[in-house]
Amino acid sequence: MELKKGLIEQIQAIVVTAQAKAVRAVDTERVLMYWQIGKIIFEEEQEGKERADYGKYLIKSISDEFQPQLGTGFSVRQLEMNRQFYRAFPNTHALRSQFSWTHYRTLIGDLK
Repeated sequence: MELKKGLIEQIQAIVVTAQAKAVRAVDTERVLMYWQIGKIIFEEEQEGKERADYGKYLIKSISDEFQPQLGTGFSVRQLEMNRQFYRAFPNTHALRSQFSWTHYRTLIGDLK
C-alpha cells in the first residue's frame, strides 16, 4: 500500500506551521520575561538611596545567584539590557509580537 503524495505534503505543512508557531511563542514569552525582569530591577533600583552603586550591586548579585543555574541569560550584561529594555518600553502594550528579542536588542542598542 502506498501513501498519497498529497497526504504526506499536507501533514508536512501542518508540522512546519506548528513548529514555526512554537518558535514564535517561545520568543514572545522570552521577550515578556526579559521585560518583567527589567521592570523588577528598575523598580528596585528606584528604592535604593545611592542609585548608581546600588544598581551595580543589585545586578551583580542577581547574576551571581542565577547564572550558575540558568546560564548566560542572567549575565550582568544581559540583566543590564533587561533593565534598559524596560526603560525604553515601559508599557507592555507597546511591545510587538512580531519582534523577537534580537529586534529589541538592536533597538535598545540604537537608543544608547
